[in-house]
Amino acid sequence: MDANTLRTKSREILAQDLKEAQARLKELRFKLSSNQLKDVRELRELKRGIARINTILAQTSKDEAGTSV
Repeated sequence: MDANTLRTKSREILAQDLKEAQARLKELRFKLSSNQLKDVRELRELKRGIARINTILAQTSKDEAGTSV
């Protein structure tokens, strides 16, 4: 997930992507605990992607609040 491509998406799509990523993270954590996960790097990259989405959502809500005043 590239930050520039995420910024072009709408808030609704970002929220949907966030839910999907969180569900995938839950699935990967379960696989990790049962020693079925082969690529641990995927877990780290997914967490960073979730952080990027959260950051962009926070920035857009902050920008919208600032422009309406």
